[in-house]
Amino acid sequence: VQLQASGGGLVQAGGSLRLSCAASGRTFSNYGMGWFRQAPGKEREFVAAISWGGVNRYYADSVKGRFIISRDNSKNTVSLQMNSLKPEDTAVYYCAANARPYASGRGVNDYNIWGQGTLVTVSS
Repeated sequence: VQLQASGGGLVQAGGSLRLSCAASGRTFSNYGMGWFRQAPGKEREFVAAISWGGVNRYYADSVKGRFIISRDNSKNTVSLQMNSLKPEDTAVYYCAANARPYASGRGVNDYNIWGQGTLVTVSS
C-alpha cells in the first residue's frame, strides 16, 4: 500500500493551496483518511479527516472554516483545500490511511499508512 502526496509549495499569507494524495494497493474506499502536519520542532498534529464514504468530516479547530477535506473513491484520491493560509500553517503535510476499515480518528496512532509528506510554506 502506498500513499503519494503532492501539491505543497510556497504561498503568501491569505493565499490558497490544494494538496492531493493518491492511494494504491488497498481497497481505498473502505478506509477513513486523514491529513496531519508537522512543523519544525513540533509534534505531528491532526489537521482533518474524512470517513470512508466521505459523509463525515472532522477538522482541527485551528483550520476549521479555512480547510476542506474531500475524497474521490473512484480515483483513489483524497484532497485538502487550504484557504486563507497563515504563516502558522507552515509545515510538512502528511496524508494517512486509517488502520481499521470503516473507522475514523484524529489520533496519529489511528493511522498506520503514511505518505511521504509535502512541504507547505506560508510567508507573511
